[in-house]
Amino acid sequence: MRIAIIGFGSVGRGVAEVIAAKTTGLIITAVADSRSGIIDGSGLDIAAILRNKQATGMCGTPDITVSDIISSDAYDVLVEVSPTNAETGEPALGYIRQALAGGKHVVTSNKGPVALKFEELHALAADNNVSLRYEATVCGAIPLMHTIKHGIAGNEITRLYGVFNGTCNYILTRMAEEGLTYQQALLEARELGYAEADPTYDVQGIDAAIKLVILANAVWGMKKSLSDVDIIGIDRVTTAAIALAEREDQTIRLIGEIDPANEIIRVSPSIIPKSHPLVVRDTLNAVTIETLLAGEITLIGKGAGSSETASAVIADLLFIRDCYGRRD
Repeated sequence: MRIAIIGFGSVGRGVAEVIAAKTTGLIITAVADSRSGIIDGSGLDIAAILRNKQATGMCGTPDITVSDIISSDAYDVLVEVSPTNAETGEPALGYIRQALAGGKHVVTSNKGPVALKFEELHALAADNNVSLRYEATVCGAIPLMHTIKHGIAGNEITRLYGVFNGTCNYILTRMAEEGLTYQQALLEARELGYAEADPTYDVQGIDAAIKLVILANAVWGMKKSLSDVDIIGIDRVTTAAIALAEREDQTIRLIGEIDPANEIIRVSPSIIPKSHPLVVRDTLNAVTIETLLAGEITLIGKGAGSSETASAVIADLLFIRDCYGRRD
């Protein structure tokens, strides 16, 4: 099965390294970053491309663009791992549309297109008898989508809630354990690379809310958008509030929740007992799924990071390989 990778940052490089190192029936035939691209239908020398990227900042040559790759017949699956634009989904949304319309499978870690155009993209995939997979859009390495769609298939899921943002979880962990102020904990998270220079999407709950939109539409078909989510971030959580919770053997975590029966989709700081399985440390994510047959199932793992996200992308690729057959 031939793979084209759009986006050659840390995640794209991680995906390429895994495919090159393992015998998976996958072969990379095209790669593009924001400045260059390369195509070879017989397979690329990934080691050489990685060296070139490190030396020049480009994976290929400037005369080959993303559009050249997507419009080519050199691939069976598009791996779209470029940076997320939560407002328009572009340019990734256009890439995914074109690939699906051309009869190509798509695997993406890009939250924007999936959150904004969930129904449209799924309909396009169905019309062209191809697969759209997006495990990496929610909770990184945690196999949340696969668990819901396959692992507990046949269960009615009545509620889903959890810690969906590692940056916020790190900040709240440090505030509780060391008595740091919000600003001190945020500065530490930045210094360690857990928070962006502009952490707005994380600390104001927007990143977690986008993930809830994807889950609401994927699990329950709720046809929701970001404007449907009630959002309160952690930027107003004080050390006094955390200390008060600590005195009651509780703590504060940023919890995202979907309760379809009560039409609840929200992200907000919540006080929960320290013994609760969602009280995870540092940058971990944790999600509890409430079901009628299996009861409560809690998944815990790393929700971000290049290798963790690449893990989810590879899992989706192997799912497509096994369901649609090898075409290498």
